[in-house]
Amino acid sequence: MPKENHNNHGHNHRRQHRIMSPDEVMSGKKPHWEELEIVGTIRNLSPQLWGLNFLTALYLNNNNLMRVPAEICKLNCLIHLDLSHNKLRSLPVELGDLVTLRELLLNNNYLRALPYELGRLFNLDVLGLKGNPLSTEYLTIYNEHNGVSRLLSYMLDNVSPPATLPPTRPWLHIAHPDRTRPAGIFSVMSYNVLCDKYATKQIYGYCPTWALSWEYRRKGIMDEIIHGSADIICLQEVETDQYFNFFYPTLKQHGYEGVFSPKSRAKTMSEHEQKYVDGCAIFFRTSKFGLVKEHTVEFNQLAMANAEGSEDMLNRVMTKDNIGLVALLETREGCFEGAGVPPDVSIAKQIMVSTVHIHWDPEFSDVKLIQTIMFMNELKKLMEEETVSFRPGGGSHSRSSSTNNIPLMLCGDLNSLPDSGVIEYLETGKVSVNHEDFKAINYKVLQNFSSNTESNGHITHSFQLQRGYHDNPMQYTNYTYEFKGVIDYIFYSPQFMKVLGVLGPIDQEWLDQSKIAGCPHASVPSDHFSLLSEFEMPLQNFGNNDFLISRR
Repeated sequence: MPKENHNNHGHNHRRQHRIMSPDEVMSGKKPHWEELEIVGTIRNLSPQLWGLNFLTALYLNNNNLMRVPAEICKLNCLIHLDLSHNKLRSLPVELGDLVTLRELLLNNNYLRALPYELGRLFNLDVLGLKGNPLSTEYLTIYNEHNGVSRLLSYMLDNVSPPATLPPTRPWLHIAHPDRTRPAGIFSVMSYNVLCDKYATKQIYGYCPTWALSWEYRRKGIMDEIIHGSADIICLQEVETDQYFNFFYPTLKQHGYEGVFSPKSRAKTMSEHEQKYVDGCAIFFRTSKFGLVKEHTVEFNQLAMANAEGSEDMLNRVMTKDNIGLVALLETREGCFEGAGVPPDVSIAKQIMVSTVHIHWDPEFSDVKLIQTIMFMNELKKLMEEETVSFRPGGGSHSRSSSTNNIPLMLCGDLNSLPDSGVIEYLETGKVSVNHEDFKAINYKVLQNFSSNTESNGHITHSFQLQRGYHDNPMQYTNYTYEFKGVIDYIFYSPQFMKVLGVLGPIDQEWLDQSKIAGCPHASVPSDHFSLLSEFEMPLQNFGNNDFLISRR
């Protein structure tokens, strides 16, 4: 029976139990326990204890323990651990692996130092250290305001980073280029770089302060981009100031030109505040592509213009200022190098590249879906304008077919899982107005954005799209402690091009061995992994938006 522990009386409310009645035992009811208390004058712990990995609370206080074995790290569900009133002179570094711990009581032991690895316990709310002969290095910080979080942060900043860098991500070969006909080959990267403003200890408590700093992370981010060497680079969460003072000048030196647009809130801010607003950027290799025009899609403006009195449209959708960015590019000779094109002919073909960062909050699945629907509708309008302007007086063509005249590349952080309404809509070209992601809110105005008004309760778009990463070669593109999943995508027009290969996942074994609870991390500069796909674009697959210029 739990005994009263006066040294710890504030925590006894959890230490309750109930003995099963004979009837419950007779009926075959299984006992359920997640807490264990071992009391007495225990000096050694049975190795079998480390097999009880379902424990959420372990009370080992008021014993004669002189050491805690490293195997304690196997109890990876522990939330409460009490080691007070023992004879501990040191702690194993493996204690830092118990990242689910919220309470660690070490009061009244003989501890003079703590392993820096305890700094990895970023979920810890309560840390009891009283009655230990600790050095002033620890006690000074511990006794400050917010002492526990400050001490954990100090210790984490002093942990040696992992000795190994992540292994090179594998290139996953999907198809061979077709050498029998001329074709352009180019690669596309999509990457959420995690802007400095969001890289805080409150959100990423498992990351050392120095590894969260922009000065440190930006080098790793740029290494990732340059190493990927993509011909088209779509970035999300690029801070305005960093775009103009870091991304643009650096990538220009590597042969890229770029376009950028910040989130809509920048318009209402002072010049100083605008610097810290993040947005989307598209870079392209100038030897392969040139810019025809660019366009920013502002979801809050579209919501306002199309609300038609809908309160949900105004209160839920309009209040989110995410944006999408579109760049209409034209191919240059470099795109068709070695493609068997006569030397006296220049090929100009258009490709529409778009990147978008959809609203993040899971509670707003309706907003994610509406933003995506709006985005596809804007892309359709842009494509129709382009097709009409490309064919003067060409009003006779079908408008819906015009969305399939120019290849489309859609990249971005869609903040939506593969089984979401957003991905269903993009891949199948339609989503039911009753889809659960709409949260039973009747957004009648959405029919305005549907490419087919006779769509039997569905909202549609008229593009054909496929995922650049088929069959989920990556288990996650976003890797944090709280969430790990696929939310970043590259979509393309399959009638114009095929995927030759993709950059595969980061090595899971390395993540596990390096004890990486989440990213960013000393060796991983963002909480997202970049996506990289290579495409082949055969010449005769194009519609009417291509032309040959003789250079005789």
